[in-house]
Amino acid sequence: MAIVKYNPFRDLRAMQEQMNRLLDMAWNREIGEELKEGIWQPPVDIYEDENSVVIKAELPGVDQKEIDIRIEDNTLTLRGERKHSQEVKKENYHRVERFYGTFQRSFSLPHTIDQEHVKATCDQGVLTVTLPKREEKKPKQINVEVK
Repeated sequence: MAIVKYNPFRDLRAMQEQMNRLLDMAWNREIGEELKEGIWQPPVDIYEDENSVVIKAELPGVDQKEIDIRIEDNTLTLRGERKHSQEVKKENYHRVERFYGTFQRSFSLPHTIDQEHVKATCDQGVLTVTLPKREEKKPKQINVEVK
């Protein structure tokens, strides 16, 4: 019987290679791809001007009734769901690259935002949330009298 030096990392390395193969198969499926469902994040643009902060989120195919916008503890949260159309059966798809299911994005807000006057509109699949800035209080000038 031959003496073989035991290498505890050999089994670990083999398991890691198997996991990598499984993940590659799951992420790179082309034939018979499953519909991509689950939590996804819509891309956003955020910009600021002198009067407000504006957040624009791409939400094509999301019903406006499915969009929930909340502000809690200086955090703006966008939630919703893009539902998959049942008109076409899953087995009839050749490729699915869009995501379906629920989404959620959260953004920390500066203390300068007037949370009472936030407005949201949706046009051509783009949600625009306008966060107006509060009127800044100007420092009060105190004159010193000379006696």
